[in-house]
Amino acid sequence: MKRKHAWILLFAAVSLCACGQQEKMQKAEGVRLEAAKEMQTKMTEKEKEMTQKMKQEAAAREAAEKAAAEKAAAEKAAAEKAAAEKAAAEKAAAEKAAAAQGDFYYTALTDEIKARITGISYPDTAEPLQISYQELAYVHVLHYDFNGNVKEGELVCNQAIARDLTEIFQELYRWKYPIEKIRLVDEYGGNDERSMEDNNTSCFNYRVISGTTRLSNHSYGTAIDINPLYNPYVVTRSDGTTSIQPANGTAYADRNAEFSYKIDHEDLCYRLFTQHGFTWGGDWKNTKDYQHFEKKY
Repeated sequence: MKRKHAWILLFAAVSLCACGQQEKMQKAEGVRLEAAKEMQTKMTEKEKEMTQKMKQEAAAREAAEKAAAEKAAAEKAAAEKAAAEKAAAEKAAAEKAAAAQGDFYYTALTDEIKARITGISYPDTAEPLQISYQELAYVHVLHYDFNGNVKEGELVCNQAIARDLTEIFQELYRWKYPIEKIRLVDEYGGNDERSMEDNNTSCFNYRVISGTTRLSNHSYGTAIDINPLYNPYVVTRSDGTTSIQPANGTAYADRNAEFSYKIDHEDLCYRLFTQHGFTWGGDWKNTKDYQHFEKKY
């Protein structure tokens, strides 16, 4: 009986111990679950905060981009308006100058003229050029063509000779001196040969001297070619052969021959240009450029 009672007591003690241990484990599990729940709650709140913050940042970026776009659009509109107003003012000034001076006048280059010559006779390049827009002038004249009709003429030249050219062409017009065409070389794509072949009188063209790497005085707007087909550029080489430009002007290289539109020392064009301080290419020694007048400044 005593042994049985002892076993019962032992079993009871073990059961109580097991129950206590299980209770502790349950409590621990409860604590763990509570902690996990709390952590999950905190993470959820953190995620909500981060999501809210991201939304706020995105909204702020969108607002900033919108403001920047609106500012850029406003600045562009203002710049376009200013450019339009400037162009209108320049056009009005040119028209006023034309009205004040008649059909023979010169002005600074307007944006319209700059647009016509840029990338053609005036290179569109980042490299520095030997002449600026500010040093050039636009000249408007009248002239008689070969049929005796009055035509308008346009030239771009150096500011230093703009007045000379205006006065010379006004006098040529008064005497009805025939000049077939006076157009900007840009109408020929800046191609000097094409311009000469068409007997076009022109001045400014940023280019090198034919057969060299040296800039022509046309690049500075201080040289002009008059009726070039009938007054060609003639180079006599060391071997006795000649080069004639334009090629279709070969028949007019013989200056002893008699033909119309020939510039010589008796010609009115020669007299007027030399009176204004120009030199004539027909007086050069090694080459003869009968169409060419230039002035140093």
